[in-house]
Amino acid sequence: MQTPSSAATPSSSLVERLARQLGLSATAQTIYGTPTERDGITVIPVARSIYGFGGGGGAKANEGEGSGGGAGVVLTPIGYIEIANGKSRFRPIRGSVVPLVAVSGLVALLLLRNVPKLLRRNR
Repeated sequence: MQTPSSAATPSSSLVERLARQLGLSATAQTIYGTPTERDGITVIPVARSIYGFGGGGGAKANEGEGSGGGAGVVLTPIGYIEIANGKSRFRPIRGSVVPLVAVSGLVALLLLRNVPKLLRRNR
C-alpha cells in the first residue's frame, strides 16, 4: 500500500515539469517580439502573457490510475515600443469598440423596456 506522500510524488513531479515547460515558453522574447527597423524608426511588439497549469493524481498509480495535468499560455498583443531619434515611447493598441457598443445597446434596451412600468408606477 502506498503512503499519501508517495502517491503525491508523481503528480508533484508532473506539475513541476509543466511549470518548467511553461516557463520556457513565457520568456521576455515571447513578450517583447523581434525589433523591426524601417526609415530610422525601430518598433518592438509587446504582448501580455497569461499562463496557468494544474495537475492531479490517483491513489492507485501502480494499477493504472496515475496522474494527469495540463497547461496553457495566452499571449495578447497590447502595443509596441517605438524608438525614434534616440527617444522611446509605448504605443498601446486600442481594443475594439464593438463590445462596448453591444453592452451599451443591451443596457439601453433593458432601460427602455422598463420605462412604461416606471411611468405606470408614478401615476
